[in-house]
Amino acid sequence: MASLQIRRYEDDDEEMVKEIFTMGMSEHVPSSFVHLLKQPLMQMLCVCVFCTLMATSKSVILPILAVTLLLAGGRQLVSYLFNSYIDESMRRDLNKIQETYISSPNSCFWVAESDGRVVATVACLPAEKHPDCLELKRMSVKRSHRGQGIAKALCRTVAEFARSRGYLGVVLYTSVVQTDAQRLYEHVGYQRVRQFVVPEFFAKITNFSLIEYRLDVQPSPQ
Repeated sequence: MASLQIRRYEDDDEEMVKEIFTMGMSEHVPSSFVHLLKQPLMQMLCVCVFCTLMATSKSVILPILAVTLLLAGGRQLVSYLFNSYIDESMRRDLNKIQETYISSPNSCFWVAESDGRVVATVACLPAEKHPDCLELKRMSVKRSHRGQGIAKALCRTVAEFARSRGYLGVVLYTSVVQTDAQRLYEHVGYQRVRQFVVPEFFAKITNFSLIEYRLDVQPSPQ
């Protein structure tokens, strides 16, 4: 593996951080679309459209075209929702990383450099629902640098930071479609706490859920 350095975020990293995050999130669109296709509601809708048009039009072409357009619309909707999430993440914290993560002693944002180029990111801040924990956020590794242990090193960095600040654990949330991330977190010691459906309407009708993980850490001796 090329030389790897994990360091705190600097202002010059902003554009690369946003690029890595955007590309990483966009990669989940295909798996999320597949998840949508597996849902009974979507399957029933496609069957109803096909059968209705088949019965009324006496043609195979029109039902096939209608279902194809329905699937294309579903794919576009998934892309739109991910783009909306990316935009919201930019507004919420990635446009103001210094303010959100660096200015507080109990939060931080790191980048991983390989041969002088930023190839991965991770951050943490106090967890809203777990006062004894930090929340791991914004974990993303460029596709070209995956499988080299970078994500594991970033997980250890967050765990050590939590330990040094006296926290008892680290929590994180990942989606049901991010199976590679689930395997990574479980491999480094995170335990699955619960799985729950996102409260937004579209997430409810498509059964799109998040998984909460927790890693217990021992505080550093004083």
